[in-house]
Amino acid sequence: MHEKTGVTIGALAETAGVNVETIRFYQRKGLMLEPERPYGSVRRYGAAELARVRFIKSAQRLGFSLEEVAELLKLEDGARCSEARQLAEHKLVDVRKKLADLERIESVLAELVARCSAVRGRVNCPLIASLQKSS
Repeated sequence: MHEKTGVTIGALAETAGVNVETIRFYQRKGLMLEPERPYGSVRRYGAAELARVRFIKSAQRLGFSLEEVAELLKLEDGARCSEARQLAEHKLVDVRKKLADLERIESVLAELVARCSAVRGRVNCPLIASLQKSS
């Protein structure tokens, strides 16, 4: 990406592997600034904007919400590593809770699937019966 001339929003999106609307959404959310539009021309984006989009997408892949990404972006200079670590520790706790929930769900579903496989004849489906009782 050529820093002096920059690229259009479409080229930035393509290079970053996102849609143009994703970049516009990030701008509306305050995660990215919208560059000035030179008189009679189009806005141009450079390497800094590409790095920003990639940072946001990387954080999202780790499970950070856009609100959490905004907090991380405030710490982007790397000078406040302890604050970034605290955010990551909170995210780790959330992820571990979700994993425990998923393991519980997997166990219940596996048991119900096994019970369904064992049923023969005109007996009520154990999965459906279990869901009806939970209502």
